[in-house]
Amino acid sequence: MRVPKVISELMVSIEGPVEEYKGNLALLIPLEEGGAELAPYAEKISKIEDGCLVVVIKPFLAEGLRIELGSKVIVDNLEGKFRITRSESNDDPKPSSN
Repeated sequence: MRVPKVISELMVSIEGPVEEYKGNLALLIPLEEGGAELAPYAEKISKIEDGCLVVVIKPFLAEGLRIELGSKVIVDNLEGKFRITRSESNDDPKPSSN
């Protein structure tokens, strides 16, 4: 994950890519870049490994969010819960390869 944005001392919002983790789509959020702050909100769906908060994205969630490997997502703890939303940057037109 990249681009951490601390909204307040307790609220964190981070935008970053969906990555592959052990054959699954996942979010790998470095603890030093917001993962530590988000971990308490994701404790039932995550684990800490190699300095990252690891959140595996279930296929039904990936389908519902229209995300795939490399898609950008926003992760935050707004409203007091761990939230994953699709980044609008996924909708930017891709440059043509002419």
